[in-house]
Amino acid sequence: MAHRLATEYVNATMQMTDVQMNQFLQSTITSQINFRVKVMDGGGQEIVLEDESGEEVHLPFERKDGFYVCELSCRLVTPQLTNAVRKLFSAFKGSGKVNRIYRGFIMSYDYHDGTVERIEQLAEDDCSLIYEYKNTAGELQRLYNSNETEKEIESIHLRINDLLDQRIAAVTMSSIESIDEQLRKFNQRLFVLEA
Repeated sequence: MAHRLATEYVNATMQMTDVQMNQFLQSTITSQINFRVKVMDGGGQEIVLEDESGEEVHLPFERKDGFYVCELSCRLVTPQLTNAVRKLFSAFKGSGKVNRIYRGFIMSYDYHDGTVERIEQLAEDDCSLIYEYKNTAGELQRLYNSNETEKEIESIHLRINDLLDQRIAAVTMSSIESIDEQLRKFNQRLFVLEA
């Protein structure tokens, strides 16, 4: 099994309400990670998490529209601190890129609101897509709500009516055959659309 060398958070963001911030601080008190809180101008806070090895990460939370918003870019090495930040990122629905670095390759995770949307394996000259979230239920709902098929059926009905009028007025056999061929094509398309 590959041994992780480091974890990078690239342009990651998290946001918390006052209640969630209190929950976060309470959970940090009970963990084995040391933390300090610095109160910043404008009501923001910087939370510094530090593990027993001395590695630390600074989480700057600014007040924006009633939320504490943290924008984070950092590289973590020790498993204890890495795990603490991962739990925090997941619990408070973080968004951004998280790179898990191994010898010879990187696993790159794209998160949106705490959910993994894409995983790629990056090597020197290679990029392999491992996973990509597809909103199948949402796509099916969009198709269900779509009325494009009904519009096309209505358009075909109008075109068929025009062709039938032309067929009645047609005088040559070649005109009638041409109209009949167009009517057959429209009939086949209607069969597909109405099925």
